[in-house]
Amino acid sequence: MWATVKKRWRGWLRAVHRDFGYIAVGFTVIYALSGLAINHIKDWDPNFTSSEKTLNIVAIADELSDAEAVKRVTDATGLGKPETVFRAGDEVRLGYSDGTQVAAIGEQVTVQARSPRFFLRVANWLHYNRGKKAWTYVSDVYAVMLLYLAISGIFMIKGRLGFKWRGMILVGAGVAVPLAYVVLSGGPTAHQSEAKLSVQPREPGPKPEVHAPSAERPPFEKPPVRVAPKPP
Repeated sequence: MWATVKKRWRGWLRAVHRDFGYIAVGFTVIYALSGLAINHIKDWDPNFTSSEKTLNIVAIADELSDAEAVKRVTDATGLGKPETVFRAGDEVRLGYSDGTQVAAIGEQVTVQARSPRFFLRVANWLHYNRGKKAWTYVSDVYAVMLLYLAISGIFMIKGRLGFKWRGMILVGAGVAVPLAYVVLSGGPTAHQSEAKLSVQPREPGPKPEVHAPSAERPPFEKPPVRVAPKPP
């Protein structure tokens, strides 16, 4: 029995590695694309695309009622009833639940809208994992699968292409890259120090004056303790 297990363990390792790899394809695509999008969040909005257009309408007169003014703007934009309305003379501003903002000033109407990015918004929502208790367990299972895929891949092949030769060099390179970056960049401690240096210290204010007791200013005395009279 033990001889059979010793002989076939690589085959079982490869079989489980293969099946886990198939299952992990969908998860890997979600997390990989979302990770790329979130890494460059300073350069773009990974969840929405923004658009802006301008329209021309008849200028809204001051004597026009608020309802008529809003109707004139919504008829021009075709967006329907807004969530919020602001009116000041010939200026009308409308807000919608999907984030669309409409500003009508004089004869010009500006519509600023945004629409969710296909797939990326959902992928980012899953990646952030905020307030999704059930998805936490799913992502934990995926993390365990990745650990198995990484560790089992080391022992799947023997010989010169296995871990003892080529594999050890490649694994060492994969470990060396993050370690080298931490050493060269200084790690989290260095970044915390940079953040502290960027904060300007506040100048200390004037110290309160302390006056010594004098004859003109008697020292503070405790008020006498009042005792309630005993009932007869």
